[in-house]
Amino acid sequence: MVTIVADTLSTIPPDDAVKMGIPYVPQIIIFGNDSYKDDYEMDSATFIQRLRNSPELPKTAAPPPALYTPIYEKYGSNSNTVVVLAPSADVSGTFRGATVGAEDFPDADIRIIDTRTVGSGLGSIVLKAYEWNKQGMDADTLIEKVKEMSARQRVYFVVDTLEYLHKGGRIGGAKMLMGSLLQVKPILQLQDGHIEPVENQRTKRRALARLKEMVQSEYPKNGNGFLTIMHGDALAEAEALADDFVASGFTRPQIFNLPPAILVHVGPGVVAASFFI
Repeated sequence: MVTIVADTLSTIPPDDAVKMGIPYVPQIIIFGNDSYKDDYEMDSATFIQRLRNSPELPKTAAPPPALYTPIYEKYGSNSNTVVVLAPSADVSGTFRGATVGAEDFPDADIRIIDTRTVGSGLGSIVLKAYEWNKQGMDADTLIEKVKEMSARQRVYFVVDTLEYLHKGGRIGGAKMLMGSLLQVKPILQLQDGHIEPVENQRTKRRALARLKEMVQSEYPKNGNGFLTIMHGDALAEAEALADDFVASGFTRPQIFNLPPAILVHVGPGVVAASFFI
């Protein structure tokens, strides 16, 4: 038997994870002296409202090992295999927290996988792993398929401002200054766990149109690309992008709210597309 474990960086709504029986771990959001778990203590809308009114950028913390302890205690026995599908270790300490937590259970079969991604792409991996598990797939095969799927993942995104990426240490000051001076809207990608620039456009509308073109050019012809859209306080733009994909012959992609722990770094107004080649 296999138990799939995920966290809020997968963008799967917490209530959906509960319904599927997926043990779900929150990220930690810190405003000054106050900390919140981003599953039920602070949702995306509440976070964005507080972010806009906060004089300082909030901080994030990965789930501490103690949050994994009750999951390992419950599922790490009786020949059960626990498979933790963690976000990229390059952008989150979740992988490390899950690994340290597993050290207290040396006799349990606990496997922590660095999926090299975050967001709805990670969510798609979690949902496919859940499906494979329901089909009775053994742990070794399931993990092999997860790793293969992870290697094919792509994320392109457009932000309203580079300010948050700069403050969070995700881009350097030179890129931040150049983007501000030129007043461009950059298209960025998450590549092997790192944020990299792709190209610049003069307006956000043109950037989103170009993002759609890039996805179309790379999307697999077999239709198994699992296209999803993510946003932070930009539902109208996300829905318009989904409409554009439908008009181009795609099945309407599901739209996800980005969780607070991602919004800290990309800011309100972000729109992203995730898929697998």
